[in-house]
Amino acid sequence: MQTGFWRCSVVLALSVSMPSWSEGAGPQNVSNNSGGVSNNAQTKTKVPTGVILVKGAWSSASDSVTPLPEGGSMTNNVFRNEYFGMTYALSPDWSEKYKGPPPSDSGRYVLAQIRSSGTSKTSIRGGILITAQDMFFTPLPVANALDLVNYTKNNLQADYKVEMPPTQTKIAGRAFTFFAYWSPVAQLHWYVLATEIRCHTVEIVLTSRDTKLLDSLILDINKMTLGAEISPIAETDGRSVPACIKDYTRDENVVARVDPIFTEHRFNSVPVRIIIDKEGNVKHIHFLSAFPDQAKAITDALGQWKFRPYLEGGQPGEVETGIMFGRVSYPTTSRQAARRPNDP
Repeated sequence: MQTGFWRCSVVLALSVSMPSWSEGAGPQNVSNNSGGVSNNAQTKTKVPTGVILVKGAWSSASDSVTPLPEGGSMTNNVFRNEYFGMTYALSPDWSEKYKGPPPSDSGRYVLAQIRSSGTSKTSIRGGILITAQDMFFTPLPVANALDLVNYTKNNLQADYKVEMPPTQTKIAGRAFTFFAYWSPVAQLHWYVLATEIRCHTVEIVLTSRDTKLLDSLILDINKMTLGAEISPIAETDGRSVPACIKDYTRDENVVARVDPIFTEHRFNSVPVRIIIDKEGNVKHIHFLSAFPDQAKAITDALGQWKFRPYLEGGQPGEVETGIMFGRVSYPTTSRQAARRPNDP
């Protein structure tokens, strides 16, 4: 294609100087919306325009202060997500009309769905999808951003064609994997940019029929602010960043464990992210998807857990890890646990 050399040049320039799935991701202020819809059938509430209410399992958190992965917002053409340290400024022609769905139980988030209006004479229609995959809970056979992009490439349908295979590059001071494919039938092009932040793979997917627009968007992304690649004990923006460690709740790290007691029998899995403080106590609980009664039972139990303090270079630090409740049973390792977990 005529634009192939130009796209290669853009990626190589970024390297020197500096499809994604759409399930998952929550609305703002999720910590205030832990229970979904009220069970009171007589109460009539007007649904806001552009909002779909889902009754059942929902995302929630134990406090409203700690940033959440799904807590990003688009204001004055700037997308910000404190959890991922992301600030992405766009031109006035770009806007977000709809919020994404809540996180899936496989840890998939839709952080932002941004589109150009295409109303002005100079504007061209296109789309920007920002997603995150929690690597603690993904069911896919992947371990990092490169694996996830390769999985996308290897599972494209036959009518999609690869324009550029997964390529390592640097954007906004971070390591990214770049991948491009297109649909000859629809004449649509997809540019996928993936990086790893706090045990998530964050993907920015650019879509348009005009490759020049996509090339300019990549150059704009190079001006984006992202969370620094730092030591878990270091600080960024004045706050410490927990070390992300998968399966940190294994037996050798647990001093005391109390299993949650569920009052209702349910069949859903309950993915939970927790932050463990320097003394080994659970200081923050983030439910990706849970019914209110499940969230309460798990919160009550985790409040009694105790971990061995995590040491990095001989210094204590905080840890962020994931636990799957529900369909997964955890062996008891403490005399405080009087019974095995009930299925929720």
